[in-house]
Amino acid sequence: MIGADAAVQCSAAGCSSTAAWRVNWRNPRIHPADRVKVWLACDAHRATLADYLGTRGFPVLVSALDSPVETVPDAQAS
Repeated sequence: MIGADAAVQCSAAGCSSTAAWRVNWRNPRIHPADRVKVWLACDAHRATLADYLGTRGFPVLVSALDSPVETVPDAQAS
């Protein structure tokens, strides 16, 4: 389980900070909504990692480290 270890590290390249967030995402071209991939993020990289995935058209849902999600629905058109 993610978050069970007290020293969970941010997924951003070169960052060794402790993660506080889950950046939940999926590639809708190859995965259904219930196939959730997770990058971990510290406070400083939360938006950067989510924006990186979002600009590529991937549905993204950010949640607290201790709040896993079951699905990542398709992004809503604005």
